[in-house]
Amino acid sequence: MPVTITQDFNPCIDLHCHSTASDGSLSPEALVARAAERGVTHLALTDHDTIGGLEAAREAAADKGLNLINGIELSCVWRSLTIHVVGLDFDHQDEAFLALLDKQNENRWRRARLIADKLSRLKVDDLLAKATEQAGGDVPGRPHFARVLVDEGVVPRMEHAFKRYLGTGKPGDVKACWPELEEVVHWIEAAGGISVLAHPRKYRMTATKLRQLTADFMAAGGRGIEVSVSGQSSGDLGFVAELARRNGLLASQGSDFHFPGAAWCELGQIMKMPEGLEPVWHHFQQPVLS
Repeated sequence: MPVTITQDFNPCIDLHCHSTASDGSLSPEALVARAAERGVTHLALTDHDTIGGLEAAREAAADKGLNLINGIELSCVWRSLTIHVVGLDFDHQDEAFLALLDKQNENRWRRARLIADKLSRLKVDDLLAKATEQAGGDVPGRPHFARVLVDEGVVPRMEHAFKRYLGTGKPGDVKACWPELEEVVHWIEAAGGISVLAHPRKYRMTATKLRQLTADFMAAGGRGIEVSVSGQSSGDLGFVAELARRNGLLASQGSDFHFPGAAWCELGQIMKMPEGLEPVWHHFQQPVLS
């Protein structure tokens, strides 16, 4: 049944954010509480390659009266480039989907161990264990390793950790063996979800290459694209909106929130969706209709 929206109620929808279950700094419960405080009415927790935070987020959302949509951000490869696909409103109990996520989780642990090995010359005792603790016991990503390097006095701030050790081309920039784009799109759609191409302008592709990516994504069965993402320019917003219109893609939006204090990627703080687009939330199993 559609979610009933009264005429004087304007839903605030954020369909992309991260908790400590992947590379965010807030627990799922704290993230939901912050979203509710900021007026978010519909939230998708889209941790990287895991749904480990969903149950805790669901309980917290019920307490706050916030609508939680099942979400995940899956890493994959397209033409040797790492691409992210957001999955929304899937069956989080689908056995085939869960089995595939287990394999993805193995890839993430393999990558974490390689990062720790690459940074062993820094002589930080129990680096992997400390990064795992930063991740709340889940698989640590580069931000978690960066926080450990700050705590251990190796670098003064996280940005220095990325600049020296974890950024692109640095020793800790370990590429994982991710599945192909076609595979992850199929995983999401087969689990009853909607696959969405995440933050398309963040890949720094030419317009021609991004159109090729979009065409291949759609050929694989992809149905949506993130049009409004925090931190992007109005020009990028317009470009992606036109890409969605011309290809008949569902339009999604999200803050891509990772941690408090960054005004450009705060929960619920999203540029207004351009007119003439079909919102992805109209196609949820319980559509949000405003």
